[in-house]
Amino acid sequence: MLAFLGAIICIIASVHPAGTAAPAAVAAADNDSAAAALLPAADKGLGALHGPAEALASAGPRLPGGPPPPPLFSRFVCTPLSAECPATGPGTGPGPEELLALRSAAAQLRRTALEQKERIRMDQETIRELTGKLSRCEGGLRAPSAGGAAAVPPAAGLRAAPRPGTMGHPPAEPPAVRELEEAVRALQDRIDRIEQELPARTNGSAPTAPALARDALHTKMEQLEEQLLSKILTLQKERQAANTDRNQHQHDIEKELSSLQNRVTELEHGPQGYSPPDAFKVTIPVQNNYMYARMKKSLPELYAFTICMWLKSKALGGLGTPFSYSVPSQSNEIVLLEWGSNPLELLINDKVAQLPLSLKDKAWHHVCVAWTTRDGKWSAYQDGEQRGAGENLASWHAIKPQGVIILGQEQDTLGGRFDATQAFVGELAQFSVWDHMLAPAEILALANCTSRLQGNVIQWDDQAVEVFGGASKGSFAACEEGRKA
Repeated sequence: MLAFLGAIICIIASVHPAGTAAPAAVAAADNDSAAAALLPAADKGLGALHGPAEALASAGPRLPGGPPPPPLFSRFVCTPLSAECPATGPGTGPGPEELLALRSAAAQLRRTALEQKERIRMDQETIRELTGKLSRCEGGLRAPSAGGAAAVPPAAGLRAAPRPGTMGHPPAEPPAVRELEEAVRALQDRIDRIEQELPARTNGSAPTAPALARDALHTKMEQLEEQLLSKILTLQKERQAANTDRNQHQHDIEKELSSLQNRVTELEHGPQGYSPPDAFKVTIPVQNNYMYARMKKSLPELYAFTICMWLKSKALGGLGTPFSYSVPSQSNEIVLLEWGSNPLELLINDKVAQLPLSLKDKAWHHVCVAWTTRDGKWSAYQDGEQRGAGENLASWHAIKPQGVIILGQEQDTLGGRFDATQAFVGELAQFSVWDHMLAPAEILALANCTSRLQGNVIQWDDQAVEVFGGASKGSFAACEEGRKA
């Protein structure tokens, strides 16, 4: 050990003469703490090399009024030299090669000291930066309601890689360096704990407010939709009730008007001019959608029928609808219709057959139509003569019961929804229905007034016919009216 220390003394004495003592003293002053930790302090005569910081700093000049250099922690490594010290004295100085080697070693020591100083400065800056980040993170966690704390990125490069020894022999770390590394590790552990706690606190508090607001909005929308639907259903029920009441009220008014008109007619013309119950006619003077007559009796289920009537049209265009029979499931169960420029048609269960009849001469005519479900056979008669016949008209269809018979209007719904363009204008009489197809001779006898055959399903009777909307009843003698025509 004494030989090692003697070698170092020789190096300092030979390399640092009086002209070059200042740089070496400055380097030694920067590393006073490390030198005190690494070199033994037993020898009081070597205070310029390994004594306290004051002794090392006094080896060179200081700037006037300048503060003493701050204490720093680093590693100070010396390369051991030969144990023998070359003799010194006049004429016995070191050779050129030895002097060059010693100077190289001293330059390397100075560079090492400067590197250690720079690394210590960088470590101090890293500690200050981590301390600031830690303070911000802790402040953000203490105030989560202000929007939540931002995640602190993991500190990179907190632990410096071990630095190799200057001369190839890494010494043991001083206590100050170990304390620095322990402080850095403690800071990193605190940052890691904060990073783990931050997402849990953020997920537990911040996103709940938008989620609660969204759920409340959905609940409110569902409640409004339910209220709107309930209101719509209520309005629909009220509208249906109002329509029913209005239809009933209109029906009552029309019935009252018809009764008043009949009473006025009686007062104007005296007692009724017909005594038989079937000696009357129904007059519809204007084409509209509210004048009509209604049969009080309905039809049973039929597999064949014959319908006969007397009629006199006053229309300028088509004949209109002399009669129509509607059931709940079919508005066009049986219809006799001439609309616009179309020919006269017989509809059964909404199936159509065109009838070659001509009834627009404003004269009385006896009209009959007969049909059977077997093969859908049909025939049409005008004034007792057959004018047309055919098949496949609603074959094998049964006429449905419990419907409504309307004279003078075409029904789009059961017993109503009339169309003025399809209304009949003129006079009707002797509307009768049979549940079979009459023979041609029977139909001819009815047209010639040689038979008073009554329908076995529907008979023309004053008590069985109601008039509405201004339609009226009057006396009628079939054969006399026919002869006048």
